[in-house]
Amino acid sequence: MDDVVVVGAGPTGLALAAGLRTVGVRVLDRAAGPAVTSRALGLQPRGVEVLDRLGALGDLPDRSLPIEEVVVVADGAPVARLDLRRPTALVRRPGLILSQVEVEAALRRRLEELGGTITWGWELAGLDRDDRGVTLVSATGERVRAAWVVGADGAHSRVRALAGIGFPGVPVAEGFVLADVHAVLPAPRTAVTTFLRGDEMLALFPLPGDGLWRLLATRAPGDHAGREPGRDEVVATLLSGLERVAGLPPDAVRDVAWASSFRIHRRLASSYRSGRVLLAGDAAHVHSPFGGQGMNTGLGDAENLAWKLAAVVHGRARPDLLDTYGAERRPVAAEVLRSTGGMTRVMVGGSASARLVRDRVVVPVMNRPAVQRRIKDASSQLRLSYRRGPLGAGRSLRTPRSGDRVPDRPCRRADGTPTRLYGELGGRWVLLDADAAALRTARARLGADAVVALTGGSDTPPTPGLVRPDGHLACRPDGLDAWLARTLGVPAEAPHTPIDERATLAR
Repeated sequence: MDDVVVVGAGPTGLALAAGLRTVGVRVLDRAAGPAVTSRALGLQPRGVEVLDRLGALGDLPDRSLPIEEVVVVADGAPVARLDLRRPTALVRRPGLILSQVEVEAALRRRLEELGGTITWGWELAGLDRDDRGVTLVSATGERVRAAWVVGADGAHSRVRALAGIGFPGVPVAEGFVLADVHAVLPAPRTAVTTFLRGDEMLALFPLPGDGLWRLLATRAPGDHAGREPGRDEVVATLLSGLERVAGLPPDAVRDVAWASSFRIHRRLASSYRSGRVLLAGDAAHVHSPFGGQGMNTGLGDAENLAWKLAAVVHGRARPDLLDTYGAERRPVAAEVLRSTGGMTRVMVGGSASARLVRDRVVVPVMNRPAVQRRIKDASSQLRLSYRRGPLGAGRSLRTPRSGDRVPDRPCRRADGTPTRLYGELGGRWVLLDADAAALRTARARLGADAVVALTGGSDTPPTPGLVRPDGHLACRPDGLDAWLARTLGVPAEAPHTPIDERATLAR
């Protein structure tokens, strides 16, 4: 029996499997092989940090396209420019523009380094649960047994449906069409440009590659008679919109690499856990793509769930710890649904008066420096904190509080070797600037190989305490024993399954 089966080999499922490097994990996916096209095309700073901690970031920053600004053009006139070059006090590292396909490839390479594998062409048809585990049944009758199952199988999740978890929601807007094209466009390849004209919208996203662009446009309510358009219809709609909405020549498009359509829905799973079955990523939440939050939210789900599930599998924590996964991550998804839904309504517009307010008031406000800082901080997901969740610090006056994100920083190992905080995480805990007694306590509770002791660099302010594998502060040293006892719910002498040496050496 496998410790964990992850259904879905997209970014969320792959990140979860890589984070579960110390347990027996299997990844199943119904597709015949890796995806070669994708709608998602960006990593926010939080997503970059997750890949960094997992050891999967690699050369993605070098292969991405640097974007310096976001430009909004209404009726042919620029009305807002969001400068992405200036860092804020929170956002020091920029997001990345690159295809989800590239992110998945990087995660697959990391999973392979850790000894993990993916079984392609495995379509889930049945899910039988009992007190000791879950049996998954494929469409061909093959049976797989696991102690825990995580559905990371997308918006139409079969795991969610078979587990009987509700997925309420509503449509947010009419449909959209998109395509990746090779084109010579009179538009800067250092900017994402959104054109607004009346109730129509068309956006240009430069992509890494020779003259490669992503075109995204709204579909009129009556377009294609309520059905999903074919490839030729999608291309025709985009080329027409390129001229009508953006005022750009359609013949600038040399060829079309890929085209698709989609409709925006806003849905949130009623629960992230049903017994031994859990949900993550689009299986738990879907929302508007405006703001580029989808893939990044799924990566955050994966990292949060991985350390908790590993602790339970190793017998270091009671299964109740898994309830804190939904308690911490579901509010994050709810806020993403709210913010991206609001952004969609603003950008797409409704009535003529609403579009007038959009073009003359709402969008121009983006030019203000304070508003730009707020937009960049919010979209980065770096402001996220779990301090109000079940593992947080409540009303503590000291900052950072339990549940707050701890930024990456230079540190030193016990032998004086320089390192980085995030370079030591990724499935492990870090005890920062604490004494030997605190280290003994942490290792007794979490496992000798699961806790790394570091000291902060002389040029960074100290943040003494235990840092969770997902980069959030667990607790201060003086509250270590109490926090671990409350969080894990098992005595210090709980059994421990040794960490796979191959996974450790692969770092």
